[in-house]
Amino acid sequence: TVVSQFTLTAAAFTPTTAPDTDTPAPEPTATETQPPVAEVTNAEGTTVALCDKYSWDPDTVDVNVPDNTVVSPGQEFIKTWKIKNIGTCTWGEGYKLIFSYGEEMDGVAQPIGAAVAPGQEVDVSVQFTAPDLPGTYTSLWTLQNPKGIAFQGNDNKVLYVQIVVQ
Repeated sequence: TVVSQFTLTAAAFTPTTAPDTDTPAPEPTATETQPPVAEVTNAEGTTVALCDKYSWDPDTVDVNVPDNTVVSPGQEFIKTWKIKNIGTCTWGEGYKLIFSYGEEMDGVAQPIGAAVAPGQEVDVSVQFTAPDLPGTYTSLWTLQNPKGIAFQGNDNKVLYVQIVVQ
């Protein structure tokens, strides 16, 4: 299941200098017509290219635990989503799911495991413990790269699980 989320990390395009008005601009070549690279500045002040993105098929994103699954108070369960690497970087060691917001429910992200090349799909999972009090609970998660930068997901959406404790 997915839900829209505004992110605090804004992508900025690489600035270019204004051309010298006395010199005519050269005609672009095939290698000069590539779009600008989106970048962010991390906590250390380093500019990092955003090559990490994911997407999903709405019909297959929820591998298990569909929305409003009824669980018992304190019940442990694992939620799994199927996502696709639509970025240009291969996901490897240090890539992980992170809690975004909502009810954390003692969520523990499971390791992604093998490398995920651009264009490949992978199942990602979080182990949860349902709260003790009855009610509806939602937990929202996204991916993060080894540099600590959260992914820009499919239209800034995050993965979520919604359960009903009875």
